[in-house]
Amino acid sequence: MTAPASAPGALELLAGRGADLLARIVAVACGDRELPRMADELAALVVRTARAVAFCDVYVLDEDRRTLTAGGRTVPLGRGVVGWVAAHGRPRRHADGRGLAVPVVSGPFVIAVVDVSGPCPEDDAALVGALAELFAPVLCSCRRLRTAREREHAAERFAERAVEAQEAERTRLSREIHDGIAQRLASLGFHLSAAQEALPEHHPEALERIASARELCDLASAETRAAIGGLRPPVLDDLGLSAALAALARDATGRGAGLDVSVVVAGELDEPPPEHVQTALYRIAQEAVGNCLRHAGASRLDLLLELERDRVRLVVGDDGRGFTPHRRRPASYGLRGMVERAELLGGRVAVVSRPGGGTRIEAVVPVAPSRSP
Repeated sequence: MTAPASAPGALELLAGRGADLLARIVAVACGDRELPRMADELAALVVRTARAVAFCDVYVLDEDRRTLTAGGRTVPLGRGVVGWVAAHGRPRRHADGRGLAVPVVSGPFVIAVVDVSGPCPEDDAALVGALAELFAPVLCSCRRLRTAREREHAAERFAERAVEAQEAERTRLSREIHDGIAQRLASLGFHLSAAQEALPEHHPEALERIASARELCDLASAETRAAIGGLRPPVLDDLGLSAALAALARDATGRGAGLDVSVVVAGELDEPPPEHVQTALYRIAQEAVGNCLRHAGASRLDLLLELERDRVRLVVGDDGRGFTPHRRRPASYGLRGMVERAELLGGRVAVVSRPGGGTRIEAVVPVAPSRSP
């Protein structure tokens, strides 16, 4: 059997079947570009158009060029008639003579196989070849779209796993600090209090030293509790990002003398952002607020969380002393960490600041829009 005609020949053959066929071809070619739906539509078009063909499947070759898939069935490359046609790029009749497999070729590669079962006279064989020729660019486009989406989903899964790994490590450290250092500091404080009570009053210098040690122990305990809360805030797990930002603002108000902190949440989503997105944005806010408390000398700090259909936007701004961003040393781990967290999720972080003009940090992270059932 000869190979299918060239594209002009295929168009001429199909045009000879009437305007109705061309209209059906256009409708299918311009329809849903999702696989496997497009392959199913092409198979249905072959059955509706051919004179004697009763069954048709369109097997699409995966990007690894190992297997072909149609209707949930897979065929290894080179196996059976369909696998042979995909491997050799030439049409082939079924062994019983009732059926035909035709390659769909894009450039030098076979990307799919149209497999018809049952009687397939020469005019139907020519029709199948013409449709395979005509739909090659369409199926190629569908396959590329599927590959791009699979890679996008793989990137999302990688980002999610990376954030989960980071948070798992933070949780482990939090637990170890709580069960280790925090408990030992509590025990040390108890023993210092006992020593202070047991020491006679006529040793004022020793009592003063024990009191100083007790204060240092209390300070270390408070810093340890703060570190545990910073490693994994329970409010983020229990109540979500908005409540966690409100808790972060309350903590900043308590730590910053005279600092006025506000939190605004705008918009809403049908479903909360994915957990790894919430975690990343909380960490960015946590670092930005920490930088403000440590370096800005600000009197006002504003947090804005905007929830949109396809993205979440976080803005942290202060009226502090500011800095020149491009002069910040590359080893500024705080800013670099914020940028890396956002970029890992396909987002971005912008820092706007100038000496005496405050600082504004904006993080935008995309989220997949919710789909109606």
